[in-house]
Amino acid sequence: MSHHTALTRRGLSRLIAAATLAGAGRAAAAPEGPYEVLLESNIRVSMRDGVKLATDVYRPARGGKAVAGRFPAIMERTPYGRNVTSFRDITQANPKTPKTRAEVAATYVRQGYVVVFQDCRGRYDSEGEFVKYLSEGADGFDTCRWLTSQPWSDGRIGTLGLSYAAHTQGALACLNPPGLKAMFLDCGGFANAYQDGIRQGGAFELKQVTWAYNLGLESPEAQKDPRLMAALKKVDLKAWFGSMPWKAGHTPLSLIPGYEAYVLDQWRHGDFDDYWKQVGIYAEGSYDRYADAAMVHMSGWYDAYSRSTTDNYVALSKRKTGPIRLIMGPWTHGARSTTYSGDIEFGPGSTLDALGHGDYDAQRLAWFDRHLKGSSKTDPDPPVRLFVMGGGADGKGVGKKTSEGRLLHGGRWRTESAWPIPDAQLAAFHLHGDGLLSTSKPSATAAPVSYDFDPDRPVPSIGGTITSGEPLMRGGGYDQREGPTVYGSRQPYLPLEARPDVLVFQTPPLKEDVEVTGAIEANLWIASDGPDTDFTIKLIDVYPPSEDYPEGYALNVTDGILRCRYRDSWEKPSMMTPGQSYPIKVTAFPTSNLFKAGHRIRLDVSSSNFPHFDVNPNTGAPEGTGLTRRVAKNTVFVDAGRASHVVLPVIPRRA
Repeated sequence: MSHHTALTRRGLSRLIAAATLAGAGRAAAAPEGPYEVLLESNIRVSMRDGVKLATDVYRPARGGKAVAGRFPAIMERTPYGRNVTSFRDITQANPKTPKTRAEVAATYVRQGYVVVFQDCRGRYDSEGEFVKYLSEGADGFDTCRWLTSQPWSDGRIGTLGLSYAAHTQGALACLNPPGLKAMFLDCGGFANAYQDGIRQGGAFELKQVTWAYNLGLESPEAQKDPRLMAALKKVDLKAWFGSMPWKAGHTPLSLIPGYEAYVLDQWRHGDFDDYWKQVGIYAEGSYDRYADAAMVHMSGWYDAYSRSTTDNYVALSKRKTGPIRLIMGPWTHGARSTTYSGDIEFGPGSTLDALGHGDYDAQRLAWFDRHLKGSSKTDPDPPVRLFVMGGGADGKGVGKKTSEGRLLHGGRWRTESAWPIPDAQLAAFHLHGDGLLSTSKPSATAAPVSYDFDPDRPVPSIGGTITSGEPLMRGGGYDQREGPTVYGSRQPYLPLEARPDVLVFQTPPLKEDVEVTGAIEANLWIASDGPDTDFTIKLIDVYPPSEDYPEGYALNVTDGILRCRYRDSWEKPSMMTPGQSYPIKVTAFPTSNLFKAGHRIRLDVSSSNFPHFDVNPNTGAPEGTGLTRRVAKNTVFVDAGRASHVVLPVIPRRA
């Protein structure tokens, strides 16, 4: 059954006025367009297997009645509640009060669009079983087919949404559904979830556990069962993460067995087999049939999907005729209207709003107007817009502490013709035994550097490309120093560089600014006394001591990991021979940062980054099943014959 809710002009005005007063500062509502808004709530849309998905449809109306005629549609499919306000729907003008779903829909409906919000299978009011990611391609296709058959549809569809609602866009686009003409993917849309989002470099991203727990609290099962809800709320995630390894049926997700099952499925599929090539998590396998629609791919340097976003842009811009755009800001996941990431301030000019096209919804509306209504025959946006982090902001010096207590890092927007940046110069910075990071090659007799990697005392995750990790971890830029708010820290809360299992290589203070923009790769020569282990890298912008930061500030820029059994093949892992040296490549997510004169470029090498990634037990046990651990003696070679180095894409000085 569906019911109708009419938002008349007067009612809509009251709704927006009330939200404005509550927000204490939201920008004034746009002048009313020609349409009112009519909500048809909880329509049951049937999928090919008979499962019905709860769908809200907002239609143009006058006098409380739907306007006759055909309109383009804008659709979002989400597991977070089709009628639940998202805390990310804020603007730079009003960062405290997010727009409601009705307000978001009204932006488009008043300009002549039908807006469709749908609960994903097994979430909120939709039927079926929720299996993360894997139903979204077919369900999205079926919803597009239903949508184009409606009497109010003109056959043209645009999609939008953040995070999982970007994954649902990418999934349905892989099947080239009817009507899809324009997309706006915000921080999501898997290129290859094996390398970005579920696993990375062979390691498993433990945000899948924290996400499942937090979403499990909102599951239909928990909502209908007070005892289950009470038991879930008593689960102590910090205690569980401190008691790894886990056994099936004895995890923080055991109370919601369906969620536990899919997480363990992801975790235990360590090899890149057919499991990872399913629609919904592997756009790389569908690029040729991927919908030829106008697309915006948007993410942030501290977002968990920065690699997927840039990979999708590169591949699809070469294959498709529709305009395809890339926007990369300095943000954490979905924080496009926020001026800071973690403990780092970039300034008011760093948000998406600051690009000069209005707030987020105004920019999306302009995109859909061009590509669903043909409002313009040309697209004024450049192919690539990126934010180069660092260098100060708004006339203020870099490295100062703001009134909110954050490091002012700053930066600026720049346009480019393509990604990767065409004039980037790949520079090899070599690791030296004395801790130097330099373009000069090491000596032939340089001794290797070894350390003990104890999986029971992993290096704690301090910021980075993390999302959905609360309450254990948070993304963004931070001083790389342990502290009471960093999970896994121990007193006396020393810098990570003081740990014996963190190798530090850094340049002398730079004589001039150096911009690094692109993907980062470290080519290391390594050995271990165990059959398998991990190696991690972290690129760091080292601030010199200052009045505000007497000990300096070690700002994480990007990081990466490799599980050594996958050093030669993702499909066919192989164990190492203890003591034998091997070349490996550790890839970090893309970034853009201006290392200022007087700063140092630093590369940290270690073997863990927890709880961002699962900890390698160093035993060679199958993924996600080993119950024993051992300390590994890991070695990095730094001699001329085995010259470990990191390759940085350095951008020449621009006029």
